[in-house]
Amino acid sequence: MASNIQSYQDYLVKEKNYSPLTVQAYVSDIQTFQAYLNDFHNNTVLEEISYSQVRSWIVVLIENNISANSVNRKVSSLKSFFKFLLKTKQISVNPLLKHKSLKTAKKVQIPFSEKELQDVFEFNSYSNDFEGIRNQLIIELFYTTGIRRAEMINLTLNNVNTVQKTIKVIGKRNKERIIPLLNCTIELIEAYKHERNHLEHVNQKEMLILSKNGNKVSESFVYRLINKYFSTVSQKTKKSPHVLRHSFATHLLNNGADLNSVKELLGHASLSSTQIYTHSSLAELKKVYQEAHPRNK
Repeated sequence: MASNIQSYQDYLVKEKNYSPLTVQAYVSDIQTFQAYLNDFHNNTVLEEISYSQVRSWIVVLIENNISANSVNRKVSSLKSFFKFLLKTKQISVNPLLKHKSLKTAKKVQIPFSEKELQDVFEFNSYSNDFEGIRNQLIIELFYTTGIRRAEMINLTLNNVNTVQKTIKVIGKRNKERIIPLLNCTIELIEAYKHERNHLEHVNQKEMLILSKNGNKVSESFVYRLINKYFSTVSQKTKKSPHVLRHSFATHLLNNGADLNSVKELLGHASLSSTQIYTHSSLAELKKVYQEAHPRNK
């Protein structure tokens, strides 16, 4: 059993190109289920389980106040593992073949308003040194390119082409996409690179965004930075890099961008992923409708 989990882990890394954090989450979910089998089902091995055992595990998770979203994620990890076992002929039937996910309430992401973005750039005091310019650049890149937090952290100097005014982003499953840069973003990149050149120690020279110690910044650092700056201009409960990505998409759609273009910029595999951003454009749509329809004169 343990060897199958290791083989599956290797498969996720080498063939599926999943990030270390994603792989860790998948494997952890599988190990959690195995621990449940050890405690309640006489150490039944994963390759021999029945769907009823998965159902009883789901009941235990719900009784322990695990959210429906989290339960669905854990079961999805199992589903993926059993597909792998089926593919490698370790099992002949997938016990989760007919499983239906728990119903969950759809969360409507609330983006920052255009005014809040304007305020965060105009009314925050960014010091005119390496850290101040870097912090401003991080916010600028999130809002003007819509990139994900992990994509931001892993940008290299070679990914930025100020002549062609583009950045190359390595997205999920190592999929590359090219995103255009605004002139204001390029100016900030150049100012940041000037300050970066004066750092005493640079340990990861190829990386674009660095800490003052010359290392690649962490995901938690970027999250805290966004939360700190937006707390001064917004009362919204959630203030994160993902909300900035959401704001990027919503503001483009509100100002006339078509859905397919936004899909390409965000690096989504299908339009269905991008369509969630159209919901938050409804307020803008209502406003245009009210102002434009002849019957409302």
